[in-house]
Amino acid sequence: MIKAQGYAAQNAQSGLAPFTFDRRDPRDHDVVIQILYSGICHSDIHQVRNEWGNSIFPMVPGHEIVGRVTGKGKGVTKFREGDLVGVGCFVDSCRECGSCKEGVEQFCAAGMNVTYNGFERDGKTPTFGGYSDVIVTDENYVLRVPEGIDPAAAAPLLCAGITTYSPLRHWKVSPGQRVGVVGLGGLGHMGVKFAASFGAEVTVISTSARKEADARRLGANQFLVSTDPSAMAKAMGSFDFILDTVSATHDVNALLGLLRRDGTIVLVGAPEKPLPIAAFGLVMGRKTLAGSLIGGIAETQEMLDYCGEKGIASDVEVIPMQQVNEAYDRTVKGDVRYRFVIDMKSLSV
Repeated sequence: MIKAQGYAAQNAQSGLAPFTFDRRDPRDHDVVIQILYSGICHSDIHQVRNEWGNSIFPMVPGHEIVGRVTGKGKGVTKFREGDLVGVGCFVDSCRECGSCKEGVEQFCAAGMNVTYNGFERDGKTPTFGGYSDVIVTDENYVLRVPEGIDPAAAAPLLCAGITTYSPLRHWKVSPGQRVGVVGLGGLGHMGVKFAASFGAEVTVISTSARKEADARRLGANQFLVSTDPSAMAKAMGSFDFILDTVSATHDVNALLGLLRRDGTIVLVGAPEKPLPIAAFGLVMGRKTLAGSLIGGIAETQEMLDYCGEKGIASDVEVIPMQQVNEAYDRTVKGDVRYRFVIDMKSLSV
């Protein structure tokens, strides 16, 4: 077994604290990864605080992982020692269902094996995530990170990046389309970057104007304050596609009114409570309300390669592990531009 050092939550009220645990020795197709950086996703906070009601303790969070290969099993062919690699939101799947065979393993019929707060394929070995110094993962669920990207800024691409890239690609966002991005946080700022790089006319939709300058810096053409009735009225029926990144309760019906006929809203945020939807908001205009969940391994690799080619990465604030609990509170308050990333060197301090 490989001894690992990390931070874990022991229960929903404990916060995160130092934790020692075991990683398996590499099997034939496993790679051993020294973790360099791990991003803080808002879902980490939900899970650590058991806000979704499915938390497994002790919990080592983290599914935005970038590191270097330091060892491998004898059957590994995709990676070699020294490679810069990433691990995202899942580390295995059944590999046999239609979704797995079609390369959308995130929709595995048997359930993907999430990187933390879950179990391996045996159904009993808990998975521990990236708030640690090492991880052992099957090579088929490891991504190659382009060397030209700052590895700290690459870490959030493994969740925030693919969560926004995938729906924009799936719904074929293209030059000339009017795209709205609701919320300018960890997800939203990546949605703006990708949509703008695809040639769309991008509008950030936010509850206040305080982030307008940042939105334009990130690539937005316009800024719409959703709490301004006159501005919302002028924007009615003007968007082809809206990417809704908000994880808090909010008015989706108002957003439906912003769509043109046959327009689509895609939810990638996950509010704790169900959102009420007025049927007429959908049927009057043949509008679509949809959802999207990260991406498969192939699409995630495509996204990373695209980011390497276009020079796209996340805007990050790098912190030592010892500040993780403070970073959680700041994330909830929206006090980060736009993703916290933990420097794993700090574990040895």
